[in-house]
Amino acid sequence: MVRAKFKVNSVKNYEHGAAEVMMEPISSGSEENKHFWKYTPSGTLSMWIDNPDAVKQFVPGQEYYLDFILA
Repeated sequence: MVRAKFKVNSVKNYEHGAAEVMMEPISSGSEENKHFWKYTPSGTLSMWIDNPDAVKQFVPGQEYYLDFILA
């Protein structure tokens, strides 16, 4: 498993109920964030979500752990 930590930059809602969530790796703000930045590559994450209840979970400015586990 690989764990990364990302921050939500924006949530763009669309008329048909879906939303696009844009995230990027964190880089500062706490000692934990500095630790994650050291090992997390730079980049962006874009997700299209078609479930309104799921979209509500992503708040701009909030930080989230991303766990990558082999399926």
